[in-house]
Amino acid sequence: MRDAAARSSRDEPRLRAAVMTMGALHAGHASLIRTARERVGARGEVVVTVFVNPLQFGPSEDLDRYPRTLDADLVLAGEAGADVVFAPSVEEVYPGSAADPRGAGPQVRVAAGPMGERFEGAYRPGHFDGMLTVVAKLLHLTSPDVSLYGQKDAQQLALIRRMVRDLNFPVQIVGVPTVREPDGLALSSRNRYLSPAERESALALSRGLFAARGTLEEGGGADAALAAARAVLEEAAHAEPPLNVDYLALIDPADFTELTARDQATEPPAARGASGEGGASEAVLAVAARVGSTRLIDNVTLPMELLGVRL
Repeated sequence: MRDAAARSSRDEPRLRAAVMTMGALHAGHASLIRTARERVGARGEVVVTVFVNPLQFGPSEDLDRYPRTLDADLVLAGEAGADVVFAPSVEEVYPGSAADPRGAGPQVRVAAGPMGERFEGAYRPGHFDGMLTVVAKLLHLTSPDVSLYGQKDAQQLALIRRMVRDLNFPVQIVGVPTVREPDGLALSSRNRYLSPAERESALALSRGLFAARGTLEEGGGADAALAAARAVLEEAAHAEPPLNVDYLALIDPADFTELTARDQATEPPAARGASGEGGASEAVLAVAARVGSTRLIDNVTLPMELLGVRL
């Protein structure tokens, strides 16, 4: 019987997890990799991709200065539990690309549609088309059973989930909670651009989100929560250096549309249950802002039950 059990264990298919990154790995990426290892188990395979995708950078964005730290990335990925690091060149991912892939690249691309034109898509035109195109290619190249992404990039995560559903990709998409510095700043590879003074101003992003969540937990509704966040951000707008907010919005995670006053329920939240009449149980409160030359995003999820919002 022991031999039969051993044979059965060997015959079980090995699960594969993919964690897609642009490199410059940090503790947030390590969390993704560790979660991937937990998902597939000791016998499974964890693949980390490292590729700075030119298609998702606009002409005036930071493609050329985006940090590239492959040697350090290999160490972090291995220590976090990765089996393989796949770090292809631009030519490998986009065969036949011209010297400037932003002007050429593949002729056939994935279009994010209206969902990719809102919020981040409005400020970074074409960004999500480029992101989905490379994610689709890397899913084909790595063939994972499960692929994991950080909740910090909430719109990216929502779009990947939608692409996988709409285009029937045979993969499970898993979101992993945002990892933060001890002072609350969401981990990002772009944090290294910040001067000490800029970092202090950037902390208003997380402080504003936490203020909204605290107001909600104390019994305030959606309007009060948004007002609490705006108060923190407006104060930071007068700091030195100032925080310049692009948007603060309460969002339906299913399609990344903004939740407005007309979405608020007429009956008490408790009468509807936590899922808001069959919708998602949580909304996304998202913020994007610039400090100096660095643009940062952050978000928290807020319970629909407390918001009194109906989807």
